[in-house]
Parts: sequence; structure tokens; C-alpha cells
Amino acid sequence: MPGADTMTPLEHLVKVLTLGEPSAYRSHTYINGESLYFPTGRVYGGQVIAQSVIAAGKTVPEGRLPHSIHGYFVAAGDIHQDVLFDVENLRDGRSFSARRVNATQSDGTILTAIASFQVPDQQGVEFADPMPEHVPEPEGLSSAKELMAPYAEQSPFANYYATKSPFDIRHVTPSILLGVDKHAVAEDSGKQMVWMRTDGGADGSQMMNRAMLALGCDQIMMEPVLRRAGLSMTTRGISFASLDHSMWWYRDVDMSQWHLYVQDTPTAAHGRGLSKAMVYSQDGELVAAMAQEAMIRVPQQPSAA
Repeated sequence: MPGADTMTPLEHLVKVLTLGEPSAYRSHTYINGESLYFPTGRVYGGQVIAQSVIAAGKTVPEGRLPHSIHGYFVAAGDIHQDVLFDVENLRDGRSFSARRVNATQSDGTILTAIASFQVPDQQGVEFADPMPEHVPEPEGLSSAKELMAPYAEQSPFANYYATKSPFDIRHVTPSILLGVDKHAVAEDSGKQMVWMRTDGGADGSQMMNRAMLALGCDQIMMEPVLRRAGLSMTTRGISFASLDHSMWWYRDVDMSQWHLYVQDTPTAAHGRGLSKAMVYSQDGELVAAMAQEAMIRVPQQPSAA
């Protein structure tokens, strides 16, 4: 594989998610991983969740796939440091395997998570809510790369989305990367729909594709809260951080194909907002669901005298 400076963003992502060689001691397995660049200077939450999926997946019986992960972001990570993943084997049953993952850097734990894996294609009840109808096709929408390109020299975030993101992101509802969605504020609504796929062909393994979904979704999970609150990524003085993240995979994922994220936010209080999303393949199959709570703070403006 070429050096990081000659890789595409997607090639670099695959390299970072591949992780190092595991070493085992008693019921624990230790695996090292690199960190991706992110404009905040902190380890991107989606990265460490996705790496936790891969790290835990290296320790389960062959053929078992991740069906859920529940993680808490304990502290901010440093993008200039590698991350050490300590995977504890909690249980291997006939159908399910459970693993606890602690992700650490030099100052201690940055994330702790529990992931569960399942033997696929088991029989049981099956149903799914349908994808919304009459959704514009992604090919007719502007990409985040196109929208951010004119501002790439002015903003690290714009430059990231324009040149460094491994994903092609296309908002059906107006993007709030640049400004407030006034219609959503007037309707008191955080509902949004976003198409996303990798910017190029993705690795074929289902483990890698499910991990990429965990990483990609984190780029937009906070947006419904910002949208409903009348905020944007460019709101002056805004600070934000993911607090926890849960997701469930129900069907196979091919991240090189378009997926529709149908999102909403039911509540926000105490500087925290809750977002949820359902993820559909382009042919209408519900493949995954997720929920995330985030801290979002905006400095209070001084009142007029």
C-alpha cells in the first residue's frame, strides 16, 4: 500500500481501520491503531468506534459479524498519538459473542465500549419500516465536497469536507455546514435526510463495511440537533463533542453504494442533544439504526442594556 501522503482519503481510512497485529494475554487482546486527521485536533469519535468494531472482530470466532456496539467517549483523544485497544473476551455463546473494548492513549482511556457479534442468517421474526417515498436521487444533489470547495482556504472544516473526507455526502434537506436552516427552526424540526457512500470502491469484507458505516455516520449524527436548535457548524463560539454512540446492524452493508440516512432529534436539554437515524440502502432495505447523544454549547450573548 502506498505511503499516507500518496493515498486517497478512502485508502488511508482502510489502512487506519485495518489495525496492527493482535497480542493476547489471558482473556485480553491488545491491538494498536493509528489516528486519522480531523480539524478539531481531537480523535474523531467515529474513528475510534469503527476501530473498536474491527479490534473486537479480530477476537471472535470466524464468521460472526457485529450486530451492535454501545460506546461512551470518556475523554478527548490526541490525533498525533496511536490508540491502543484492549479487547476483553466476555463470552462466546452458540450464537453470540460479547466483547468489552477500552481504547487508550498516554493519558488514559478515551473510549469504552461493549460490542456484540452474531452468527448470521438465524431464523426468527423479521420486518422493517419502509424507506420514505419520493426522496430525490443522490446523483441530482450537490456533494459536500462541491459545497465546501469554495471555502476550503478559509476554514479547516471546509477544507476537510472538500479534500480529506473519505465519504461522498449529499444532503436532501439543506446542509447546515454553512448556515442555519431557518425553515427547520420555524417548524421546530430536526428532521433531515442525507445520502452517503464512500468516495471510491470500498473493501469487500462485511466487517470492514460495517465499521465504515460506524465511522461515516458520525459525520452527520449531530446535525439534527443543530438544525432544530437554529445552529450550524459555523455558529460563532460553538463547541461540541459526542458523549456516547449506539448502533445496530440488521442487514449487510456495501458502503461503496448509496445509503440514505433518515434522521431526527426528539429532545435536547442541559447542553445535551439526542439524535437518531435509520439507514437504508438505495433499493429501500433498512440495514442499520443508530442513536447518539452529544454535548453542544454556545456562549450566551450579552443582553442589550
